[in-house]
Amino acid sequence: MTTKNALTLALVSACLTGLVRCRPPAVQPGIRLGVSASIEGRWDEAIALFSKALTADPSSAAAHNNLAVAYEKKGLLDEAAKHYEAALKLAPVNVLIRDNFKSFRENRDALLKKPPVAEERR
Repeated sequence: MTTKNALTLALVSACLTGLVRCRPPAVQPGIRLGVSASIEGRWDEAIALFSKALTADPSSAAAHNNLAVAYEKKGLLDEAAKHYEAALKLAPVNVLIRDNFKSFRENRDALLKKPPVAEERR
């Protein structure tokens, strides 16, 4: 599995974790659109969409996590760390968020040496 596919799978999985509760909340359209943008490598658009979703619902662990993944992909590691930490505060038992943050921390040094990812052209 490529790094891009692994990040996308983690993003989509974390986004969907809210759907397994007894009374599932509706997934915000901004999060759905952000996941679509992420899958297509449109990270700037994904950041804008996840940020908008977060403005609408500051307590959304999924929005924080997905925003963290997008920032990580863009090489904005301080912002990524801030949103991973916020996501964990909101959902400390969410295994996917914990795994994303653990992977981020383990790979942070290598990420610092990588150039930021450019938008994919269509």
